[in-house]
Amino acid sequence: MSKPTTPPDDARPIALREALEERYLAYALSTITQRALPDVRDGLKPVQRRLLFAMRQLKLDPNTGFKKCARVVGEVIGRYHPHGDQSIYDALVRLAQDFAQRYPMVEGQGNFGNIDGDNAAAMRYTESRMTEVARLMLDGLDEDTVDFRDTYDGEDEEPVVLPGAFPNLLANGTTGIAVGMATSIPPHNAAELVDASLHLIKQPNARDETLLKYVPGPDFPTGGVLIEPAENIAEAYRTGRGSFRLRARWEREDTGRGGYQIVVTEMPYQVQKARLIERVADLLQAKKLPLLGDIRDESAEDVRLVLEPKVRTIDPEVLMESLFRGTDLEVRIPLNMNVLSATQVPQVMSLKDVLRAFLDHRRVVLQRRTNFRLGKIAHRLEVLEGYLAAYLNLDEVIRIIREEDEPKKELIKAFKLTDVQAEAILNMRLRSLRKLEEMEIKGEHKELTAERKTLNALMKSEGKQWDTISGELKELKKTFGPKTDIGRRRTELTDAPDVDEAAVVEELTVKEPITVVCSESGWIRSMKGHTDDTSTLKYKTGDGPRFAVHAQSTDKIILFATNGRFYTLDAAKLPGGRGFGEPVSVMVDLGDGETIVSLFVHKPGRQLLVASQTGYGFVVPEDEIVAMTRKGKQTLNLASGDEAQTCVTADGDTIAVMGENRKLLLFPLEQVNQMTRGRGVRLQRYKDGGLRQAKVFKLKEGFQWRDGGGQKTIDAKALKDWRGDRAQAGRLPPTGFPKRDWTTFDGSIQSEL
Repeated sequence: MSKPTTPPDDARPIALREALEERYLAYALSTITQRALPDVRDGLKPVQRRLLFAMRQLKLDPNTGFKKCARVVGEVIGRYHPHGDQSIYDALVRLAQDFAQRYPMVEGQGNFGNIDGDNAAAMRYTESRMTEVARLMLDGLDEDTVDFRDTYDGEDEEPVVLPGAFPNLLANGTTGIAVGMATSIPPHNAAELVDASLHLIKQPNARDETLLKYVPGPDFPTGGVLIEPAENIAEAYRTGRGSFRLRARWEREDTGRGGYQIVVTEMPYQVQKARLIERVADLLQAKKLPLLGDIRDESAEDVRLVLEPKVRTIDPEVLMESLFRGTDLEVRIPLNMNVLSATQVPQVMSLKDVLRAFLDHRRVVLQRRTNFRLGKIAHRLEVLEGYLAAYLNLDEVIRIIREEDEPKKELIKAFKLTDVQAEAILNMRLRSLRKLEEMEIKGEHKELTAERKTLNALMKSEGKQWDTISGELKELKKTFGPKTDIGRRRTELTDAPDVDEAAVVEELTVKEPITVVCSESGWIRSMKGHTDDTSTLKYKTGDGPRFAVHAQSTDKIILFATNGRFYTLDAAKLPGGRGFGEPVSVMVDLGDGETIVSLFVHKPGRQLLVASQTGYGFVVPEDEIVAMTRKGKQTLNLASGDEAQTCVTADGDTIAVMGENRKLLLFPLEQVNQMTRGRGVRLQRYKDGGLRQAKVFKLKEGFQWRDGGGQKTIDAKALKDWRGDRAQAGRLPPTGFPKRDWTTFDGSIQSEL
């Protein structure tokens, strides 16, 4: 057994709990500040900042040649970032991927991965250099614009933050997971950020909602369609927390003969295409995507993902909705703007806070840059004044230098020079004497003096400083404006399509033409195909034909009964054409003595005119009459002894009503109220009897009706004497006016309404 070691003399006892808390806190702080969270000023994490600084030191500017990535990674490890080479190379690769970075900071040469999720080649095979964005981030680094600190080994210095002439934090976004906190910021459009920053300069108290006029939402490098409601986006940017629904962009391609296919051209951000295809294939095999027939990848340089429907009758909107719900063709992008402030304190910021921090940093950079330039000017002016003194006394200066043992002291004493001026004269080469012309010295002195005056005025005026920053931002917008290829918005902002939840299931039913037939006694059935001739159909003894409408197996069939209720039937669930069908009363709660007034196919968005036998009625939106229960939906309220008489489409500007007394009245549609339920208003007044029928039509087209195999029309002029106001009695119709039912074709077929 080994002998226990003796503790050192300076050892002191400490509780295990305290030791663990102290060390874990140090680890957590290190993770937060040195690894996971970006600085709000330049939007970079330490490894990214060190990569760009190392590339600058290697002179990998945008207009120079490429160098091996292994060289860059080695430089970063050896001088600035003593961590694993793979983690550093991964950070370098991400800065170069145009599908990961909205504005890449590294231009890569070689295999840097792809949207399928393939990894980049080894660092010994790839090469890189900085882009214009990286150059902007480093612009002014040598002009004392930011503070420097010692590197980990104390042998070198590195910048604490970059000058950041580009709004990188929001433009490229970032993600990171620390201890007890995380960050997730999606990319945005640089031109929009510039516009918002310019507005914030003009209006420092602008609200976050106002800034959304300039920054409507994220702008992802892979495009896509953002369907998050505007109020949710506003709340996310105001609080700094939220999420966005992002969908793939797709389009329909006709394949001929009524067929089509869906082509996905843009993938959601950070969704790997190859993995998505594998997932969809697994769902297809498990029969969890019943609307999808097949998926294949035809991508080359551009994304082209082909989706084939199971059957051609499936609505493409419904097909895509089912895929959006079940696959990564729709994802949620989180927003958590948790960043390090200028004082290195983690905090969640709003959109306005982030832009304000960026502008404040640019102002600090401008002030430090100006002070640096003023120092250079002061030094140069001091040297020029010394040169001028030497020029005016050139022979004496030469004598002192040749003969005196300590020429520097003698020059200072003889011409009242400063130490800097004397040193500059002594360091001057002989061949420079020919350049010591009085006019040149005075000219340069005058220019520098004027520049110093301008810079001093800039330092004293906050307004001029913001004007200068505004000018820099406007120049930035010229490079990354919406008219440039890199600056145009790629992600579309739109509302989600209004697709009925039940439509996804409904589309599982094969869509085929049918003819719905209902008898006088209310027996209903459906036959395949569209048939106008129903004379061969058989009915029960004492029964006969009443309605026959053309529909699709996926349609909803609407019934309007004498009790003023609307009932809804699923066309796919109607009994077949063999036999007599089934009574409607088995499917809906239709009481004794109540019969069907109208039967038609539901068409969303339409308007209907409903009226009772006593002549009261109103206009109702067809979307409001759909009933999902057996009881139906009560729409027309009826007085005792009254019953519903008619239901017709309200497509036109004039209503024609005729009573059982054969009197006709025409009046404007606008005189009738639009309601969802009620008794309505009086349409026509009767002394005896009640309403027989009604119709809505366009007056300029005349009154039209079908008779036998043709169509007849009475023009508006001929109907002038029958036009009046609602609730009048009317008069007997003109010669030639139809005596039969206006809404029927041959007494048995009601094609729509």
